[in-house]
Amino acid sequence: MELALLGTAAPEGLPRPGCPCAACATSVGEYVRAATAVLVDGVLLLDVAPGASAAAARAGHAPSGIRYVLAARPEGGGPAGVPGPGLPPGAAPADGGEGADRGARRGARRGAERPYEVVLVDVLGRPEALARLRASGAVGPDTDVIAVHHDHDGPLGAELARRCVAAGARAVPDGTAVLAGRPVPAPAVPRRTLVLGGTRSGKSLQAERRLEAHPDVVYAAPGGRGRAGNPDWAHRLRQHRERRPAHWRTVETHDLLPLLAEDGPPLLIDCLASWLADAMERIDAGDDTAWLGGGQEELRSWSSELAAAVRATRRRVVLVSSEVGSGVEPDTVWQRRYRDELGRLNAAVGGTCEEVLLVVAGQVLALKG
Repeated sequence: MELALLGTAAPEGLPRPGCPCAACATSVGEYVRAATAVLVDGVLLLDVAPGASAAAARAGHAPSGIRYVLAARPEGGGPAGVPGPGLPPGAAPADGGEGADRGARRGARRGAERPYEVVLVDVLGRPEALARLRASGAVGPDTDVIAVHHDHDGPLGAELARRCVAAGARAVPDGTAVLAGRPVPAPAVPRRTLVLGGTRSGKSLQAERRLEAHPDVVYAAPGGRGRAGNPDWAHRLRQHRERRPAHWRTVETHDLLPLLAEDGPPLLIDCLASWLADAMERIDAGDDTAWLGGGQEELRSWSSELAAAVRATRRRVVLVSSEVGSGVEPDTVWQRRYRDELGRLNAAVGGTCEEVLLVVAGQVLALKG
């Protein structure tokens, strides 16, 4: 079965008509996308979109060959520009959100049989639907997952490709032909990703986005020691929990080595800066006698063990850490030691990772991978 992807964008296309936003302004050339529509074997058109007839012709299919049209969203309207009998009897249009949910439910029923060969899904906008398909077995290791419904509030270019790879999917340009059942190279998902950033840079959100399409994730929150009863800390933890998918499991622990050593679902560690602060409190790093009397060596030994555990892990892991070396000179000895040791820890862990990302003002810069 051949699937011709005539369009891969949200209903209004990309760029959106008349929209002055930066994403639409830069959606030119290869980044121009029509509303999502798929032509199956040259005869069945899934979704009605303006210009579908011309898009079919560009993909090498005679528009006169289209015999059936199945609308998946009401805003698509009638079969404008599409020859043939239009919507066949019994075909029920549905909006994209309901359609994604129904697809996930159908996938759950199918999962007991065999995985789909190809899945077209809104990877960035509805990652929970992809997670449910994986949980049911409807999406397996060999399923070709293709991202569709791209919109102007999502990433473009390299970051779009990175987000899709992290979800085990791929983004393709309009006009791509996909043969169901033909093996395609699996996305090269990095096993270890380090996400760095300053305060409120969006680093935690970007780290979570790397794992939101997985059906099971363990969220490790180290460094809570000494902050019990702190209302600001409690508020930040509550915000993080509310933002994360409900099916993620949270583990509050300073001992990360066992989590890294055991097999299991993807692991998100947020964050190494809190882990280090907790470790420095344990050795009383602000006291010169304790620091010079063996505390520094002990702390660096713990950091080396953590970096080695990240290198040796066999599970997918995303780590978050703060970048604190670009600001003003810290006032206290403890703060200066913390800055220096966190820089060393970030460098050691980053050296073990396939991918290192820096988040600045909510934007992702790839430093490695």
